[in-house]
Amino acid sequence: MFKKVLIANRGEIALRIIRTCKEMGISTVAVYSTADKDALHVRFADEAVCIGPPSSTESYLSIPKIMAAVEITNADAVHPGYGFLAENADFAQVCSEYDIKFIGPTPHMIKKMGDKVTAKETMIKAGVPVVPGSEGLVKNVQSGIEISKEIGFPVIIKATAGGGGKGMRIVWEEEDFENQWNMARNEAKASFGNDGIYIEKFIEEPRHIEIQIIGDQHGKVIHLSERDCSIQRRHQKLVEECPSPFMTKKLRKEMGEAAIKAGESINYEGVGTVEFLVDKYRNFYFMEMNTRIQVEHPVTEEVIDRDLIKEQIKVAAGDKLSGKNYFPQMHCIECRINAEDPYFDFRPSPGQIEYFHSPKGHGVRVDTHAYAGYRVPPYYDSMIAKLICRAETREECITKMQRALDEFVIDGIKTTIPFHSQLMKDERFRAGDFHTGFLNEFDLK
Repeated sequence: MFKKVLIANRGEIALRIIRTCKEMGISTVAVYSTADKDALHVRFADEAVCIGPPSSTESYLSIPKIMAAVEITNADAVHPGYGFLAENADFAQVCSEYDIKFIGPTPHMIKKMGDKVTAKETMIKAGVPVVPGSEGLVKNVQSGIEISKEIGFPVIIKATAGGGGKGMRIVWEEEDFENQWNMARNEAKASFGNDGIYIEKFIEEPRHIEIQIIGDQHGKVIHLSERDCSIQRRHQKLVEECPSPFMTKKLRKEMGEAAIKAGESINYEGVGTVEFLVDKYRNFYFMEMNTRIQVEHPVTEEVIDRDLIKEQIKVAAGDKLSGKNYFPQMHCIECRINAEDPYFDFRPSPGQIEYFHSPKGHGVRVDTHAYAGYRVPPYYDSMIAKLICRAETREECITKMQRALDEFVIDGIKTTIPFHSQLMKDERFRAGDFHTGFLNEFDLK
């Protein structure tokens, strides 16, 4: 087992990793930018190293600075969390070259699944269902139009290096194609330095359902059931739950087997998530694979009663997995609490938190790095907390979440708490009747 782990991240995920490491008897090192000097992950780690100014490119995304922190603290492993360098194959490679264990998949695995075109080709070979679309990257507008006509409009144009909804455009008719193509390429180039584009059939009213998997270094891959992440805004998840209200035993079995095939096809090591689009007829299609821990991993932890960070660290240290898959024993919902104003198009709301009271009670969990007096910086992701509720049934879970949201008080900045409170009362949401475009029809009051 590792003696000292450096956490190459910030915020609630850094705190989350620190807690598990301490319970496992592992020393921790926090890294931080000057904007995060008063952050809780800095306070609770055994050691902390400042790695630069607020800009993430000069701090949390700087591989040389993070490796320097690894060297001066004698850490023997790095946990990347999610975001930043978590799916950066170059970072994983540098760690390997310096004999530092990257707690995650190998550089080869990250590359294999990080490029969406390569990932799709890999899944086709593995026998995993994929959305109909182009074979590889599309060279030009005319080729794109011909492919789109062949598979049928509407189509979605996607950046091969994309993420977070960037470099994506839906095209409903042929005459709109060229304009949307240009916008997608320009956004992809600006966001990722890569304007490679591919095309897929646009699945109308889909569910976004993902399967959590974990693989060890001995060739074993298991699944830990599903999460429904269909409540999204601009391709960013806001609510996740397990089990999915749309799921059947047959579909769970088929999607679980497909996710395991996906992992086995690249001999996957570590925790990962295989993401699928599921149409209204319950046909499912591979969308992408995230080769890291997810923001919404607590949903899975609560329904199977396992610490996923602990499991991630154990397989990185060479431990073998048990031979069984896991299925939900309870119902769990997670609401992402962002420093945003839902009444003004979810505009970011950085600033100082004047009062902070988190909900308590049986089956209520809050993962956060925020506190009264904490200043939310404008430089990073706006998520400041995750409210996770667990109960025996979905109805009970929603009621518990309503109560917890009423009890969650954050003053000094705007947050998404009012949005979540209204969503929990919405009849269609309560009935499980929603899809990824649900919020386009949601009237926030």
